[in-house]
Amino acid sequence: MPWRFDRYLYKREMSFWMKVLLLPLHLLSFSYGWAVRLRIFSYRVGLIKSKQLSCPVISVGNITVGGTGKTPLVMALAKVLGERGVPIAILSRGYKGRKASEAVVSDGQKILLTPEESGDEPQLMARSLRGVPILIGRDRFEAGQIALKRFGIRGFLLDDGYQHLQLHRDLDILLVDSQIGFGNGHLLPRGILREPISNLRRAHLFLITKVEDPRTCQPLRAKLHEIHPQAEIYHSHYEPLGLIGPEGQWDVVHVLKGKKALAFSGVGNPGYFTSLLKKCGMEVVKEEIFPDHYSYTARDLTFIGETVNKIDYLVTTEKDFIKLLRMDMGHLPIRALRIEMRVREEEEFYKRIMSLW
Repeated sequence: MPWRFDRYLYKREMSFWMKVLLLPLHLLSFSYGWAVRLRIFSYRVGLIKSKQLSCPVISVGNITVGGTGKTPLVMALAKVLGERGVPIAILSRGYKGRKASEAVVSDGQKILLTPEESGDEPQLMARSLRGVPILIGRDRFEAGQIALKRFGIRGFLLDDGYQHLQLHRDLDILLVDSQIGFGNGHLLPRGILREPISNLRRAHLFLITKVEDPRTCQPLRAKLHEIHPQAEIYHSHYEPLGLIGPEGQWDVVHVLKGKKALAFSGVGNPGYFTSLLKKCGMEVVKEEIFPDHYSYTARDLTFIGETVNKIDYLVTTEKDFIKLLRMDMGHLPIRALRIEMRVREEEEFYKRIMSLW
């Protein structure tokens, strides 16, 4: 199993010698911070202009690295907007995808790019959302123009778009993980912050994710209110729906109670993924943790499958599962946990979203 250095980016307290070891990263974070501030200032004063598409754009993003739930929220928004008669397209950069000549991952009916070309999140959305065009590209204004010409849409969802200042947005939703917050408070590469916490003021509303009890979020809510008193704050959690297999096998949640599982994942917060399996009533006998956006090999599958005779399932996330489908999983009982994001203040939240149309 790969060693995870990134776990030290979340710790506020550590030994003196670890602080000495991380000093070069601390110095690099100053240079990174000034570059970020200069870029944002250039947009703020008009030295660099944002481009605007001809229909509403909702951005879903964060100011930390790692999984705060951006893609699940984009999928939930796409589903709700479609149900309420607003056809939309999703624009994504396509992180770690191989450069493709075609910007369209899915036209809403057919998937046109492979996982290697599109990246894992766009591929997951393409497989899960029928009737929703999904496009990738560094220039999301250009991708949006393609969508406007080819599909009859009335809005856009910008996946991981908080830092994509090149494109004007009508609503900025910023996600904050209730379990990790802002990590150790440092900028990259010393910490997990993509930009200074003060830049939370650009957001129109906050969504605190992975919340089982809103009362536990009071310190985080107070911090957000202190920085941005005008922003609305909502809460969300993940609801496990069941396990899906490579041939479309489906096991609903209630049949999973008491089943033994090995949990493996390459996501930003693997501990929360494991907690969701336990929420299903599964007994997690072992965990294998890989770096975020990890590309699995046949050797990894062999390593993971060594305990297959002791467990009922090898369970991973749907994002990881996408990258495993191209491999020979043989007799291994590999399944993906399908989840859905639920906003606690659902009526008020979606009323705010629909106010754009």
